[in-house]
Amino acid sequence: MAAPTFLHCLLAIWLLSCAAHAQLSTTFYSASCPSLEAIVRTGMNKAVRNERRIGASLLRLFFHDCFVQGCDGSVLLDAGGEKQAAPNNGSIRGFGVVDAIKAGVEAACPGVVSCADILALTARDGTFLLGGPTWRVPLGRRDSTTASRALANANLPPPTADLSTLISLFRRQGLSPAEMTALSGAHTIGLAQCLNFNGRIYNDANIDPSFAALRRQTCPSSGNRNLAPIDVQTPGAFDAAYYRNLLAKRGLFHSDQALFNGGSEDALVRQYSASPALFRSDFAKAMIKMGNIHPLTGSAGEIRANCHVVNS
Repeated sequence: MAAPTFLHCLLAIWLLSCAAHAQLSTTFYSASCPSLEAIVRTGMNKAVRNERRIGASLLRLFFHDCFVQGCDGSVLLDAGGEKQAAPNNGSIRGFGVVDAIKAGVEAACPGVVSCADILALTARDGTFLLGGPTWRVPLGRRDSTTASRALANANLPPPTADLSTLISLFRRQGLSPAEMTALSGAHTIGLAQCLNFNGRIYNDANIDPSFAALRRQTCPSSGNRNLAPIDVQTPGAFDAAYYRNLLAKRGLFHSDQALFNGGSEDALVRQYSASPALFRSDFAKAMIKMGNIHPLTGSAGEIRANCHVVNS
C-alpha cells in the first residue's frame, strides 16, 4: 500500500474536523423526544410571564456554563464549587426554571435529554421571548459529572476587564473579538448588582456624568447587592440600545465601555448601534458557535436525571 500523501493527510484532518463539528444536530431528538422544544417553549413562556428578568438570567446561565469546561451543564451541579465561584456566587439564577422544564421533559422522554441541552434551549427561548432573534439550536450535548470552581474563576470575564483581557478570555474559548462584541449585546437585558459596577460609576473617567449620578443614587461607594438595569434605555427588551449606550458613554460595566473606548471594536459597536438587524443576525450566529464549545457527546458524560447531582 502506498504511503499517505500530504493531501491525504490534509483530507483526514478535514474529515476529523467536520466530524467533530457534526456531533451536535438540530434534529438530534426528532425521534427520541419530538416534543422537547415545545415543552421548553411552554415552560419558558410561563417563566417569562411570571418574571420577565428570567430570560436574561437563563441566557447568562448558559454563557457561564459554556465558558467553564464547555457547554456541559456543569454550572447546574451543586457539588464542585462552580456555583460558589466569584463570578457566580449570589448572582446566577434560574435553576428552578431549568428544574421545572427538566421534569416536564423527563415525563415525556425519560432519560433522553441532557440538562446541558435544556439550558441551551432556555437561553434561545428567553432571548426570543424578550424580543430578540431566534435560531435553530444544535443539540446532542451530554452532562458532565464534574464542576470546576477554579475554571469559573479563571475563564469568566470580570466586569472590571479591559479590552485586551476580554479578547484573550473569549479567544481562549475559540471566539473572535467580533463574536465577543456581538455576544456582549446580551447586556441589553437584565439587571446587575451594584458591587459589580461601583468602581465604574465612582472612578472611571469615560462615563457620562449624569448617568454616573443616576446610578450613585442607589449604589453607595462601598458597594452592595442593590440592582440596576444594565441597559438604562430598554432594560426589558432585547434590542440594540446597549450599543447606543456605549456611544453615549453609558455602559454600566467597565468591561462594557471597554468595547467603545478608542479600541479595535469601536467600528463594530457603531455598526450595531445603527443596524439592529445586523446585531440580531450576528448574535444568533455567535450563540450557535458558543454553544459548540467542547460539548460532551457520544458516550462521554451522562444524561442526568436531576440537573443538580450526578447519577448514582
